[in-house]
Amino acid sequence: MHHDADGAELLTIGAFARASRLSPKALRLYDELRLLPPAHVDPVNGYRRYAPAQLERARLVAWLRRLGMPLTRIREVCDLTPDTAAEAVAAYWAQVEADTAARRDLAAFLVDQLQRKDTAPMTASATPLTMRYAARTDRGLVRAANQDTAHAGPRLLAVADGYGPEGARAAAAAVSALQHLEDAPAGTDPLAALEEAARRAHRAAPTADEATGSTLTALLRAGSQLALLHLGDSRAYVLRDSGLFRITHDHSLVQSLIDEGRLTLEEVPSHPQRARLLRSLDGGSPFTPDLQLLDARPGERYLLCTDGLTGVVPPESLQDVLTAAETPEQAVADLIALAHAAGAPDNVACVVADLHAADAEVPAA
Repeated sequence: MHHDADGAELLTIGAFARASRLSPKALRLYDELRLLPPAHVDPVNGYRRYAPAQLERARLVAWLRRLGMPLTRIREVCDLTPDTAAEAVAAYWAQVEADTAARRDLAAFLVDQLQRKDTAPMTASATPLTMRYAARTDRGLVRAANQDTAHAGPRLLAVADGYGPEGARAAAAAVSALQHLEDAPAGTDPLAALEEAARRAHRAAPTADEATGSTLTALLRAGSQLALLHLGDSRAYVLRDSGLFRITHDHSLVQSLIDEGRLTLEEVPSHPQRARLLRSLDGGSPFTPDLQLLDARPGERYLLCTDGLTGVVPPESLQDVLTAAETPEQAVADLIALAHAAGAPDNVACVVADLHAADAEVPAA
């Protein structure tokens, strides 16, 4: 019979599993991770035994797992004092709620996109589209130079955020590489054309050793569809009747940490590597853009912007401006004004475009 230091009889793994509501399989995993090691392991047969005093930690682990908290984060919470652990759980749940809201919006967007597939052939032929657009960049209130580039034309929308010693040149080159697509012949595959143009820009970019590169987010209109290409942490949004949807996912270190549950949204602004990108146009890393084909409708408003805007202006404020502004020109001006009101610590680039039926009357500026 085995006892702990206080003389209490140790529990077998089966008895401890029943008392803690954790399975023996889970207990073995938590032992391997050093999250919940047994009080004693028999050196001959390997049997695990646990002290009754370990039940409180085990039950906390079980509760946190039911919340969906990652194991690495559970280990951190279990080592905190009760008050600090309570704060950590509250912060985690706030992040879960924010993530759930974002996924709910994405689910609504995807449902809308999929429902459109049934009517896409009919609307494509019956409702040819045209765009009204505006683009603007701003140095901001802190940076000495402007390394952002924006383009808006009848078919192409694009923003790029350069970084490094030659960041301005890299961003300008990234957008310039796409501009010939304004005149692409009818029948051109928009996704393939975007990808090939961006690939050429990637190959021509300075090598990663020079610490220079650029993000690139672009939309190319083809009939009633929009081809989306995305690299980096600039963003694209669409405003529809059902709300504002973000249609890109950041390729950044902090976003990957958020996705893994290792970082909260509140911790992003103070993270020492918040500007580090995992994908970009830099000439040295693999070329792996996100590519997507969207079904578009008259009445939609699209926003492309760099993180100089989204880093300081929350999504609800973006939606308010995009909903209220009568024209794309007013929208870009109001968005940059919001960035300035928030301190504008970075360069800002934004493009806003409204989709109209080709035979509809377009509102005056």
